Amino acid sequence: QVQLVESGGGLVQPGGSLRLSCAASGIIFNINRMAWYRQAPGKQRELVASLADGGTPNYADSVKGRFTISRDNARNTVYLQMNSLKQNDTAVYYCKAHDRRIGVSRKYWGQGKQVTDSS
Repeated sequence: QVQLVESGGGLVQPGGSLRLSCAASGIIFNINRMAWYRQAPGKQRELVASLADGGTPNYADSVKGRFTISRDNARNTVYLQMNSLKQNDTAVYYCKAHDRRIGVSRKYWGQGKQVTDSS
């Protein structure tokens, strides 16, 4: 199976920047999609950004122009660069990976990292 380990997060002043990382390890066949979700207390988990192989990044309207999703050359790590952080960005951020083998896509989740805007 695949394990996703997130790093980064923390307390940031309003307007500050932060980068989250999510590294995949284990038995990987083809991670063809990676994404970031977030969940604030009392709210549903929502998609923040996603990136599929050969595709263009997809962003929630609330973060478009401020956040950037990217992957490294090995395609086993996804990053989320977060700029101009706002109060409503405060949430636990989870990475998600789709690992595809012979027509079956398995979904894996990271453990989540807290991001807090100190406004």
